[in-house]
Amino acid sequence: LCALSYKLSGMTAYDAICHAFSTVSIGGFSTHDENFGFFYNSSTKWVAVIFMIISGINFALHYVAWNKKRILHYFYDSEVKAYLTILFCTFSLTLLTLAVYGQQTIGISLIEESAFQVVSIATTTGFLSSNYSNWPLFVPILLLSTAFIGACAGSTGGGIKVIRTLILAKQSAAEITRLIHPNAVVSIKTNKKPVNTRVTESIWSFFSIYVMVFLILVMFLLAQGNDFITSFSAVGATLNNLGPGLGEVSTNYQSLSNYSKGSLCVAMLLGRLEIF
Repeated sequence: LCALSYKLSGMTAYDAICHAFSTVSIGGFSTHDENFGFFYNSSTKWVAVIFMIISGINFALHYVAWNKKRILHYFYDSEVKAYLTILFCTFSLTLLTLAVYGQQTIGISLIEESAFQVVSIATTTGFLSSNYSNWPLFVPILLLSTAFIGACAGSTGGGIKVIRTLILAKQSAAEITRLIHPNAVVSIKTNKKPVNTRVTESIWSFFSIYVMVFLILVMFLLAQGNDFITSFSAVGATLNNLGPGLGEVSTNYQSLSNYSKGSLCVAMLLGRLEIF
């Protein structure tokens, strides 16, 4: 379906098939050096946006929605609602920042470019239609931050995953509530069901190890003489299986030393295996 949509949008059959594989797998590879910047047709980018969003959702949920023939089933899921909220808020902030500080006029072109890059980076796909690292610094850092969250569990996306982030946020809010009201009984719920304490402990353990691995790899890259932006974004991009970073790695990783590349290979493997 993705390949057919790409073909109808103006791609050649070869490009459509290759980009469909790359989109649904959230791989980010392209048959052209310019990546998605090669395609000037707006409909092609919107097809990519739609299928990147779909691919970032739990595939088990796709099966249930398809089996029950209920598209509204997606909006009953806490993770999907959080996932779409993150995408919308990031898109709104990106569009507003580019309009105010990037001195660009809000129009169809800017909306299209913002939506494409936000969805591509936030879902950890890594398609590029332009060099987003040249945008006002707030935007690249914002997009990279959303890549740390990543897509939904059970999807082809990378990152910490939306459900883990959601439970961490609810756990933090619950702890604050207990500090204010010591006698309160606060339970953490997703999809209106209580979350087992063992699950929250496992998520906090994962998050702790994730942060430690991230810091160790960043320090290793800094020790190789790379600047902070390059080191931070390179580790973030590889550990979250995103691809493009900032600084020296905004286009490719050619300028890094072999030792730096070796450590990033480890980061990619750990990220794809989700560390545990």
